[in-house]
Amino acid sequence: MAKVSKNARVAQRAANAGSGRDHVKVIQSIKDPKSGKYTYKEVMVHKDKVKEFFAQNK
Repeated sequence: MAKVSKNARVAQRAANAGSGRDHVKVIQSIKDPKSGKYTYKEVMVHKDKVKEFFAQNK
């Protein structure tokens, strides 16, 4: 197995900056006020905007 230097991996990450690895799947539970049942909202969000997603959807 070939070894890859740390600098090569960092450069490779920079090259893949626009790839799908920058997004995460966020699952939020939402309680229905009438019945008390929970539903789940699943969304793909950029990893830098996760806190904003939860803040706006409270």
